[in-house]
Amino acid sequence: MSSVPVYDVAIIGGGAVGCAIVHELTGRGLKTVLCEQNSQLVQEASAGNSGIVHTGFDATPSTIEHQCLEDARILNKTIYNKYNLPFEERGALLVAWNQDQMSKLPSLLKSAHNNGVTGARLISRADLLRREPHLNPAALGAMIIPGELVVDPWLIPITLAHKAWMQGSMIMRDCKVLGGHLETGSHWLLETSRGPIKSRVVINCTGLQGDLVEAINQPSPFEIHPRKGQFAVFDQSAANLLHSIILPVPTERTKGVLVFPSVYGNIVVGPTAEDQTARENPQVHPKVIDELVAYAHFVLPQLAEHPVVATYAGLRPATQTKDYHFIVDRDRGWVTVGGIRSTGLSACLAIARRVANAIPTSKPHITYPEQRPEIRRIADDTVEMDGVSYHLTHPLIRLGFPNKMAKL
Repeated sequence: MSSVPVYDVAIIGGGAVGCAIVHELTGRGLKTVLCEQNSQLVQEASAGNSGIVHTGFDATPSTIEHQCLEDARILNKTIYNKYNLPFEERGALLVAWNQDQMSKLPSLLKSAHNNGVTGARLISRADLLRREPHLNPAALGAMIIPGELVVDPWLIPITLAHKAWMQGSMIMRDCKVLGGHLETGSHWLLETSRGPIKSRVVINCTGLQGDLVEAINQPSPFEIHPRKGQFAVFDQSAANLLHSIILPVPTERTKGVLVFPSVYGNIVVGPTAEDQTARENPQVHPKVIDELVAYAHFVLPQLAEHPVVATYAGLRPATQTKDYHFIVDRDRGWVTVGGIRSTGLSACLAIARRVANAIPTSKPHITYPEQRPEIRRIADDTVEMDGVSYHLTHPLIRLGFPNKMAKL
């Protein structure tokens, strides 16, 4: 009988947060395994995000989300530059389309300043239209938010996980955690679809499955309520129509529908916010897409001259509260990172550092090579890094990769 592999840390979930955590913990010298139930990393919630990295200008003060987004403003650019990952600082314009929305801008500005985004300021209609001359002239004014980024939402987490693998961490795909228990001697024995694993610490960052996996350790204190977001993507021929990310004035329930440029030159509209019970395979609905396209045409009338080339839908792991569920059970060696709704990509590096700080280690840190792995395209939707193949799971990079090889 073969022996059971033993690790310092087992990470359950290979989305943006899990990939960032395996990168951080490997860098701190911990023997780490990442278990992803799907055949590919970045396949569930992380495969349907917007590709926008937010500043957290509108985060609720004193929440864990707020703290992570604040820390991420520095961490993100440092890592993107270190690994030569594609990103553009486009900034955002939160646009008011009526007097009621205009009246809310001063309080939103105050919140942005309180959240440390001190460069935010109100601008007039004339200034707004000078910045975005193709915007619908019905706009009344806006708040400008510097620091908002558009990024490659797939390459960032894949690079982080790949770097960890190159330094000896185990990345196990098609590895569903089926159960587990804490053994005498303070090691978890996890039962997986690829056999048993032992680990001193387990990290649950499974996104849409977060409450189900949490039940391995304790009755989950949170419930996942999947929230679907649908997107429509316009042809790159429209790229010159928009420079900034166009945000709506948010409501109590949602940040609303955005119109924004991708890092590869497509203009995108979305997401919607549709509550549902299913946790997988989000479907695109033509009627909703028609409504999104109509809204995009309203915001940028000249978009009507350019075709929609793709649509997609993603699910966000919303819970009964707006904040992250960050739980550290030191006695049982279990860390939970749950309910990361729409800011997982934005905050993942800061979340990873927060998790690592909760796991004491005296092992020597390692220094990652700074260059990004060489990427070789081996099929329309597959690339290879250092002999490892990765499927392009995010629609925005599938659109951009074949035409933007110079950026990669």
